[in-house]
Amino acid sequence: MKSVKTVTTTSLQDITAMAGALNLKEISLQLPEILDRAQQQNISYTQLICEMLKKELDARLEKRVIRSIKRSKVGIVEDLDSFDFSIRPQLHPHIIKELCECRFIEEKRNILCLGKPGLGKTRIAKTIARSACLAGHSVLFVNTAKMLEDIHGSTADGTYSRAMQRYTKPSLLICDEFGYEPFDKNANKHLFRLVSIRHKTGSIMLTSNTGFSRWKELFPSEASAAATVDRLVDGATILRFTGASSFRKADKVYGAKLEE
Repeated sequence: MKSVKTVTTTSLQDITAMAGALNLKEISLQLPEILDRAQQQNISYTQLICEMLKKELDARLEKRVIRSIKRSKVGIVEDLDSFDFSIRPQLHPHIIKELCECRFIEEKRNILCLGKPGLGKTRIAKTIARSACLAGHSVLFVNTAKMLEDIHGSTADGTYSRAMQRYTKPSLLICDEFGYEPFDKNANKHLFRLVSIRHKTGSIMLTSNTGFSRWKELFPSEASAAATVDRLVDGATILRFTGASSFRKADKVYGAKLEE
């Protein structure tokens, strides 16, 4: 293999200009450093080209992931290592780490996170969502009530199809606070259509403070509940969040204890 010879200032400027013209921004920025190290370490032409292209690919991948996370609206994601699994009976770390591999997205399956408020459902959902972005999947994180309001509002201005596509197109749709308030007739209709379209074609992950036994109370009728829930549960992974203590704690407390 031939080693890299000294590159003249003119040649360096020409290469940098051509890299910029080809939109190889990372190469154009790091070229002097790469060439200097190549000369010092006597790197072959093949190694040099590989290193330059790898830097460009890595930079583009990082930017793509950043854009994907921003578009997902997932917000701040806390480190899974700080999640206290010891107070969440039967919810083991390996289960969440397995879901972070995102095979459920490839298999078009759902994840249902159920449990009382403050037990970490949204936090785990965001962790999985971020992993999905890193794996190259399209993700959208939404508040369920706001999503249904948006879809219903689109019926008034003729943008219904566009609104539905916004929520059916992503590979993973995370519906946070599902069932925080009951679904009226319109919300139920839009939810059923959304779930039906995504059934076996795209994954839904939802967080709910209400267990299955009370889900029928969220819908206008037991029949409408069954039609939607059956599709959500079909082949789904169900994560039950239990425990007596909440992750949410006050920073400071003033005044006497309130009477129960």
